[in-house]
Amino acid sequence: MQRYRDIVFAFSRYGFGYIAVELGLYDLLSLPKRVFTKDKAKVPAHTTGERVRLFLQELGPTFIKLGQFASTRSDILPEDIIHELEKLQDDVPPFSSAEAMSIVEEELGDNVESLFKEFDETPLAAASIGQVHRGVLISGEPIAIKVQRPDIRDKIFADLDILYDLANLAENQLEWASRYQVKNIIKEFSRSLRAELDYTNEGLNAEKIANQFLDDSRVRIPEIYWEFSTKKVLTMEFIHGTKLNDEDELLDKGINHDVFAERLVDTMFHQIFIDGFFHGDPHPGNIMALPGEEVVLIDFGSVGRLSPEMKHHLSSFVIALMRQNTDRLIKAIDRMGVIPQDVDMKQLRADVDLLREKYYDVPLSQVSLGEAVNDLFTVTYYHHIQLPSDLALLGRTLLTIEAIVVRLDPELSIVKMAEPFGKQLIKERYHPKKIAENIIAEVEQYTEIVSDLPDTIKELRSVIKKGKVRFELNIPGLNQTLKKLDQISNRLSFSIVLLSFSIIMTGLIIGSAIAGQSTMLWNIPVIEVGFVVATLMFLWILFGIFRSGRF
Repeated sequence: MQRYRDIVFAFSRYGFGYIAVELGLYDLLSLPKRVFTKDKAKVPAHTTGERVRLFLQELGPTFIKLGQFASTRSDILPEDIIHELEKLQDDVPPFSSAEAMSIVEEELGDNVESLFKEFDETPLAAASIGQVHRGVLISGEPIAIKVQRPDIRDKIFADLDILYDLANLAENQLEWASRYQVKNIIKEFSRSLRAELDYTNEGLNAEKIANQFLDDSRVRIPEIYWEFSTKKVLTMEFIHGTKLNDEDELLDKGINHDVFAERLVDTMFHQIFIDGFFHGDPHPGNIMALPGEEVVLIDFGSVGRLSPEMKHHLSSFVIALMRQNTDRLIKAIDRMGVIPQDVDMKQLRADVDLLREKYYDVPLSQVSLGEAVNDLFTVTYYHHIQLPSDLALLGRTLLTIEAIVVRLDPELSIVKMAEPFGKQLIKERYHPKKIAENIIAEVEQYTEIVSDLPDTIKELRSVIKKGKVRFELNIPGLNQTLKKLDQISNRLSFSIVLLSFSIIMTGLIIGSAIAGQSTMLWNIPVIEVGFVVATLMFLWILFGIFRSGRF
C-alpha cells in the first residue's frame, strides 16, 4: 500500500494527478483530494515528455524499464514522448562488493577465492538490475561476472503486480486505455522483464546469436561459462574491445570506420532477415570494435523475434512499396498489425498514398530507413493500429543502427544494404519448397478441421438440444421497415373496420326498407344501437392507431 501511495504522489508531483483521480486511486487509498490540488501548483516547468521521463526515473528500476520498453512503441505513443523515453538511463550507484561476493557464493555454492583466480571488487558498470565485475578463472581465462542486485526480484515483482492492477483500472475507466489494450501491453512488458531477471535466458540468447556466426570470424559473441552461471549470476568471456563512442581509441587501434559500419549493418541484417532473432538493444554501449574491424556484441537481455509469417508480411510490405500499390500496402499493414473496425478507411488510404508517394522514384542511397520506419509508425499511431511488439522493437533497432552508422560513415546507405536481404526474403517466399510447405501446412490444417467435424457437430447438437443456442440477427434499417409495415397494417385495419361498418349499416337500412317494418328487435332499436356500437369501435380503433404514432 505504501508503494501505491508513492506512485500516486509521484503522479501529482509531475502534473499527472488527474490520471490518479480518474482511476479512483485517491478514494481507493483514502487520500485527501487536496493532495492533488496542493501539488498541482508545484509541477515542474517541463514538457509533457520530460515530466513522463522524470516521473519514471523517480519510481525506480521497474518504471525505468517500462519507459525503455515503451520507447519502442512508436505505434502507440507520440514522437515527443518517445524522444524523452529514449533518454532514460538505468545507471545507478553500485551496491557493495561484499554483497556482490555474498550473492556469488550463495548462488555457486563455494567461496569466491575457490571459484576464481581473481575477482575485482570494483564493478566495471552498474545498472538497475545488476552490476558487472571483472575476474579471471582458475584456468586463466579473463571473465566478466554479472551479479544481480540483492532483493531486486521482490521489488520488481511487487511493482509488476501494481502495474497490472493500474492497467486493469485504466481499461475500466479510460476509453483510450481500453482501445490500446493497456493490460496486454503490461502483460508483455512483465513477461519480458521477468525473463530479463533470469540470467540463464540472457546466456541462452547469447549462445543462439553466437550460433548464427559460427562460420564468420568477423563477429564475436562472448562465450558463456555455464558452470559459473545461475539465474542471478552470469559468467561470460571478457572481451576487451573499443566502445564506438570512444573516437580516439578507434583511431589509435586503426579501425576503419567505413568497413566497420558496413560489417555492423550486415551483422544486424543477417540476424533480422535471415534468422529472425536479433539483438534488441544495439546501442553504442553494447557494441565494441576489435582490430581488423571485428564486431563484438554484448548484453543480450533484450532480443527480438520475427516469425516466418512476420518476415512474410514484411516482404509483402516491401514489394507493395516497390510496386507503388496502395491496396497491397494497406493489406500488408493489416496483416502486420490490427486495424480497428471503426478506422476511417478513406483517410487511411489517403495517408498510405502520401507515404507511398514520398518514396516514389527516390534512389535508395537517398532514403533514410529510420525516417521510413517513423513514417510507417506515424500512420499506425494516427489510426490506432497496434503493431506487434517485436515489429516495434525492430523499428527501434533499425533506428539505433542507422544513428550509429551515420556517425561512422555518413555515405553508407542502409536501405541499399537491405536490398539483397529483401530480395532473399522474396525468393524464400516464392521458392517452390516454401510454397509446397505452405500447401502441406494448409492441407494438414483443413484435414484436422474435417476430422474434428463429427465431434464438433455432436457438441453443437447437444447445445441445441439444451436450448442454449442464441441467434442475433442484425439487419440494417430493420426497425424502419417494421415501423412502415406497422403503419400499413394499421391503415388496412382501419379500412376494413370502416368497410364493415358501412356494410352492416347499409344491410340493416335496406332490410328494414324492404320489409317495411320497424328495426325494433325484442323492443331494442337495432339500427340505432348498432350504429352506436360500430361508432364506438371505430373511434376506439382510430384512437389506438393515432396513439401508436404509426398511422
